[in-house]
Amino acid sequence: QVHLVESGGGLVQAGGSLRLSCAASGSIFSITVMGWYRQAPGKQRELVANITRGGTTNYADSVKGRFTISRDNAKNTVYLQMNSLKPEDTAVYYCNSGVFAKATMSTNQYWGQGTQVTVSS
Repeated sequence: QVHLVESGGGLVQAGGSLRLSCAASGSIFSITVMGWYRQAPGKQRELVANITRGGTTNYADSVKGRFTISRDNAKNTVYLQMNSLKPEDTAVYYCNSGVFAKATMSTNQYWGQGTQVTVSS
């Protein structure tokens, strides 16, 4: 129905940068909020940042000033530019989108499969 495909994760040293991308495809009529969550071992999934269709952004306090979320509505793609990475940023990062799907004629949350980000000290 709706698929979110993430890319850009990997291993980076502290202070380095990565850019994550997530492209949505499938039975999409419109996408409202797109965002990134992360989950470290033994912890619950937490919001990193999200962005509305109009470009309004929200960030977790822990990433403000370091991460930047953006989206390309024409491509149904959301990005997360991560700078000044810290070891505590290590987690599996998941893309999330609120999608009004043609198949169901309803809005639901969809998740990507996750991409590993590891920051070494």
